[in-house]
Amino acid sequence: MSMDKIKISNLEVFANHGVYPEENKLGQKFVISAQLYTSLYEAGCSDALEASVNYGEVCCFIKEFTESRTYKLLESLAENLARELLLKYDRLQQVDVEIKKPWAPIGLPLESVSVEISRRRHIAYIGMGSNMGDRRAYLDGAVASLEQLKDCRVVRVADYIETAPYGGVEQDDFLNSALELETLLPAEALLKVLNDIETEAGRTRTVRWGPRTLDLDILLYDDMIYDTPELVIPHKELHLRDFVLRPMAQIAPHVRHPLMGKTMEMLLKELERE
Repeated sequence: MSMDKIKISNLEVFANHGVYPEENKLGQKFVISAQLYTSLYEAGCSDALEASVNYGEVCCFIKEFTESRTYKLLESLAENLARELLLKYDRLQQVDVEIKKPWAPIGLPLESVSVEISRRRHIAYIGMGSNMGDRRAYLDGAVASLEQLKDCRVVRVADYIETAPYGGVEQDDFLNSALELETLLPAEALLKVLNDIETEAGRTRTVRWGPRTLDLDILLYDDMIYDTPELVIPHKELHLRDFVLRPMAQIAPHVRHPLMGKTMEMLLKELERE
């Protein structure tokens, strides 16, 4: 679905970014453009500024942010500026940021060099499980850890359910659940965050499908289809696991599997009939 957008073009800011020490000390001009993606329907109908994103305020924020920090790379300035815009303005779904450096010191005639990035909010679904120690405390702790991250917001958490172990290893029953997460993190960065939370909970990986204090899996990430040795999205056994589909059908019944085209509710009903 396409979004409306507000364009800010060629805002000039004098700031101290660059690889060379003299750039950080003397400063130079940067030219910044931004596209702010949001819904403008409510603002258009009500004529109320609070129903939109105040582009004057955004320009002041961009200027203050750019002037008050020093980065070596335009890439770092653009990345952090885009992130902070999304964190500050809840109405924004996506931002495109372009930063031009008109006087890049490369010793050649050059009009400008620029970096342009696009960042947006993502919706991920995370499977959770524990079958060691205080299982509820481990799941509660995982939810709390995600809520504390600046780049993440827990939208909803499914009920905790007790399930038999999966994979043929003799062990205690699991407590399982799933949660919906709004995040600014790319999928690979989110995976690292989840692994760090598992490690903090004492998770070890000695036996495949073995007992664990905490198991966190990315089930879905937007409608992404992704396959690397480290990460597969959608989770390759999502449609086969009752203890995943039951909580998913509770919090996201109409979300579709991007490969199979079936909703979580449909997949659960099919599994239950087998």
